[in-house]
Amino acid sequence: MSDAIQPFPAATAASPLTMKRLYGKLVWRLMPFLMLAFIINAIDRLNLSFAKLRMAEDIALSDAAYGIGAGIFYLGYILFEVPSNLYMQRVGARATLTRIMILWGLITVATAFVTTPSQLIVARFLLGVAEAGFFPGLILYLTYWFPAAMRGRITASFFMAAMVAGMICGPLSGAIMSHLHGWMGLRDWQVLFVLTGLPAVVLGIIGRYWLTDRPEQATWLDDDEKQQIQQVLAQETVATQAHQGLRGALRDPLLYVAGLVCFCIYSAANTVSYWLPTLVRGFGMEDLKQIGLVTALPFLGGLCAMYLLGRSSDRHMERRWHLGLTMLVAASCFFLLDLVQGQLVASVLVTTLGAAAALSAMPLFWTVPPALLSRSGAAGGIAIISSIGNLAGVLSQSAVGAVKTATGSLYLALDLIALLLVIGSLLLLIGIPARRLAAARPAEGT
Repeated sequence: MSDAIQPFPAATAASPLTMKRLYGKLVWRLMPFLMLAFIINAIDRLNLSFAKLRMAEDIALSDAAYGIGAGIFYLGYILFEVPSNLYMQRVGARATLTRIMILWGLITVATAFVTTPSQLIVARFLLGVAEAGFFPGLILYLTYWFPAAMRGRITASFFMAAMVAGMICGPLSGAIMSHLHGWMGLRDWQVLFVLTGLPAVVLGIIGRYWLTDRPEQATWLDDDEKQQIQQVLAQETVATQAHQGLRGALRDPLLYVAGLVCFCIYSAANTVSYWLPTLVRGFGMEDLKQIGLVTALPFLGGLCAMYLLGRSSDRHMERRWHLGLTMLVAASCFFLLDLVQGQLVASVLVTTLGAAAALSAMPLFWTVPPALLSRSGAAGGIAIISSIGNLAGVLSQSAVGAVKTATGSLYLALDLIALLLVIGSLLLLIGIPARRLAAARPAEGT
């Protein structure tokens, strides 16, 4: 079999051009809204990393307490992630995703009014509870509409929204905190939380009218289009029916291997998200607008890498080596940071490359779980993998904060994150056989 595959199994009599137009229609209907939602979601996580630069003095926030606050978010997320994803199957994606967006927006706004580290920790925990199930819910939602052969590009495009958020969040946060201090009597960091939280509420309300749970319910598709989508997905379901339901998925050790790989990747990506402004300020920069501009660079690099890696991964239908080598590049750069310490240009370049690689590993990884899981076991299985990965948010960020407080430097913490990336790449390449991922490929000419 050739590595290049047809984008759609021949389960429908429709011509390739007709199917291309149909899936183009799906992309333009669904992806702009989902990508905008993910941009706002990412900004509402990244904003804490910029708010920390000023709120630390106002509420006596230490690096260790900040690490706990950054990490406790994931504890709330993990506790409610699997129930949220399973509940989504009962009530539908529209009701679940819009509820999540409205709640997280309101809690982000409320975070503007914390006055102690303990209150911040509580607010972050509640934010995790509110957001629980959003990401795995979106990944699951994409499987209702798009075949496996498209998901590398679709997932990469989806994650590109997070990179756009990173590019926007730095300059936006710097501008808000530099120019809107005192607006409505609020401190600069308080204004940041208010202005980044309200858009999620608005988008959640719009989503109630825009999203459709499944293709067969879409009034904007005709009957032939609905049937063509269902035929493609039905053939794919038969091809990937290696495990029956969630119970079958739970008995598969590869589910937990994938979860550990996810843990390693998320340890790196979360460290980039929550500590990048602090790291850049350690290069000798103090101006908030300048810090915001420099922190946008890794996300710009990640955006380009996601696009190129997503296309290459889909073209060759190869996931493991694309992902494993990307993780090793990130690890190498994190190790190198200690060696270029004190050299501004070299530090920025190495940080940009390492952070971009760490961030671009995420969409590559999320093409793997749908290939390992049957459609009936996908909802719970994806949520379990995501939950294991999100443990990194609890453990790694608390560890980074503790190391930063104890040593006054992020470099040792970054060395530990680099080691995790090396371990994760080995787990992926040794622990997940290529044949299991190849089994999910639709056969050519069938």
